[in-house]
Amino acid sequence: MDPADFPDHPAPLVELGRLLFHDPILSGNRNIACATCHAADHGGGDGLSLGIGEGGAGTGPDRTAEGIEKRIPRNAPGLWNLGHRDVSVLFHDGRLEASDIFGNGFSSPAEEWLPGGLDSILAAQALFPMTARFEMAGSPTSGEVGGAVNDRIDAAWPILAARVSAVPDYFAMIRDAFPEVRGEAEVTAVHLANALAAFMTVQFESHDSPFDRHLRGEPGVLAPEAAEGMALFYGRAGCAACHSGTLLSDQGFHALGLPAFGPGRTRTFDPIPRDVGRMAESDRAEDAYRFRTPMLRNVALTAPYGHNGAFPTLEGIVRHHLDPAASLARWQPEDAALPPAPRIAAVDFAIRQDAREMARQAAALDIAPAPMTDAEVDALVAFLHALTGETARALPLAAPETVPSGLPPG
Repeated sequence: MDPADFPDHPAPLVELGRLLFHDPILSGNRNIACATCHAADHGGGDGLSLGIGEGGAGTGPDRTAEGIEKRIPRNAPGLWNLGHRDVSVLFHDGRLEASDIFGNGFSSPAEEWLPGGLDSILAAQALFPMTARFEMAGSPTSGEVGGAVNDRIDAAWPILAARVSAVPDYFAMIRDAFPEVRGEAEVTAVHLANALAAFMTVQFESHDSPFDRHLRGEPGVLAPEAAEGMALFYGRAGCAACHSGTLLSDQGFHALGLPAFGPGRTRTFDPIPRDVGRMAESDRAEDAYRFRTPMLRNVALTAPYGHNGAFPTLEGIVRHHLDPAASLARWQPEDAALPPAPRIAAVDFAIRQDAREMARQAAALDIAPAPMTDAEVDALVAFLHALTGETARALPLAAPETVPSGLPPG
């Protein structure tokens, strides 16, 4: 992996994206920004097992949940290297893929209503949190955006584009980044999404870890324990069967048998609090409980781990991969980072009382036990730490102190 794997973006576009990323103007009720759940301090995530979107307050692990209707059903993933040219599928369940099935370049929840002109899959991804009720849009009765999304998924994007273009400083920046735009009415959500993607690409590009330097032939950059861990990773531990290639991900879907909790990503006809993963998008029974293989650079910065953030440490998720049954027996609800939410607390672990559902999830397992000593587990964890970029804790673009909307930046 090197800079040639990433598209170039002009500075005005990146700067527009930087401000939008931190501006609550893109949320239905102007109370949450992209950066609220994807913070630089937490490796592009939020440090929580399940995110707190609309109705929450604060940021990161200190974000409060008293006013929310529902926890976000899945862990907020880090954003490292999502601008890489080879990324072809996003979200834990892969509901966004590069595809021509709908004539707009992507298979997505918006189907044929996803607008054309998006520069990348990352730009397409940027549009969907804005339409998610419990993430940024708000409820149908809470405001214009939430109501529009309730009518049809694409109905909110013109509202948000008009909202942004009505801010004089934003419109001037849009004109600078997109010279073809002449009037406010010509600004679309595609312009906003392409700017957000440009910022995320530049901000979260990372390939200067000891592992990357080792691949480039620099001698002695891996500590002995990390080198031992790399040999296990690509050998007896079997990690590279899924965490493969340049991205350290096969971009496929696998069932890991993680501890179940949270509201689940429920479907209209399947309202119990479970998460069937890829099956919800593919409608294939064989995809049940399978989730996308995450990329691993800077993984040490993005705790907690798993599609639902079940494990607070790298050691925990490594040990789960090596022996899922023993890991499930050890896991306790207290391991989940879930800020108190009394109104919805009864839902948090309700699924664990459903013996049949727990049996179905336990039976859908794509990983086999791989016995390792404690020292070997430590070596694997050391290797995962060697995937941390030397500049990952000093991102190139600082969060703005103010944003053009005048709202408190996220």
